Amino acid sequence: MRLKEVFIQNLREFRKKEGLSQMQLAEHCNTATSYIGEIEIGRRFPSINMIEKIAFVLRIEPYQFFKNNNETTSVPDTESLFPRLPNSMKKQIKTQIKTQIDLSTSGIMSEIDEIFGKY
Repeated sequence: MRLKEVFIQNLREFRKKEGLSQMQLAEHCNTATSYIGEIEIGRRFPSINMIEKIAFVLRIEPYQFFKNNNETTSVPDTESLFPRLPNSMKKQIKTQIKTQIDLSTSGIMSEIDEIFGKY
């Protein structure tokens, strides 16, 4: 999935999760309702400042708009890495690896957000 499509999907999901209509989100962001609609159908793309406003209203970090939640994080096969460990330990290891990958991704996105903030 392309980054713009990921953004649109996440915007729509986060907006609905907060129980806001496009009109309500637009009002909170001090912009036109049609603008939010155009973003959600892919005709327009918001500025960094608008992304920050929308994220603030939706109570999320801006990088979360760009995280593809539909693709699973690739985690090594613990069976082949640790064939003799009990399944409960393998599951814990796999969970820890996934957590560390997610934290790394979050850190990278925070650094990117910081870079955008300088411009």
